[in-house]
Amino acid sequence: MPQAVTPQEAVGIAATADVDERATIGAGSRVWHLAQIREDATLGRDCTVGRGAYVGPGVVIGDRVKLQNHALVYEPARLGDGVFIGPAAVLTNDEFPRAVTADGRLKSGADWTAVAVVVHEGASVGARAVCVAPVTIGRWALVAAGAVVTKDVPDFALVVGVPARRVGWVGRAGHPLRAAGAGLWVCPETGAEYHETDGRLIEK
Repeated sequence: MPQAVTPQEAVGIAATADVDERATIGAGSRVWHLAQIREDATLGRDCTVGRGAYVGPGVVIGDRVKLQNHALVYEPARLGDGVFIGPAAVLTNDEFPRAVTADGRLKSGADWTAVAVVVHEGASVGARAVCVAPVTIGRWALVAAGAVVTKDVPDFALVVGVPARRVGWVGRAGHPLRAAGAGLWVCPETGAEYHETDGRLIEK
């Protein structure tokens, strides 16, 4: 068990998981079969890291986050509380990916600067979606399965496609909102109301 885990008895780490001793895992979190959490990563309370998922060095993850099977979260990503990363989704970190330098030398860590994907509170990234860093996913936004995000996503936005584009709004419950006129949007699940102004959505 990692030395940084507190309390150890409240954390579940599969025997086949690879969790660096310098990582910090919050109470109540679970790390499943073949998952890898690298050095200096921080995982909050009550998180789930699925089979084969990867969390890079120094990545910061909030509380109650779910990383589904084979999700790849590369450093220096930042994930807020309640974030969902779907199966096989990828959060990248290299704007100009190359294995070698211009003169043919194998690149090392010193030859490039990692850039972050930031996912804010409550947002969801669907299965096999790719978020191309640097990019920010707003609060409670929803990135559809298979989408490729190349631009910042506003709070509560529903984005789909390659490249991803906004096709609607979603509420905290994740359901598409229904237009009620005069910039008002309503969640069909909870009845919560939202107001659209200047291309952004705010809770009433």
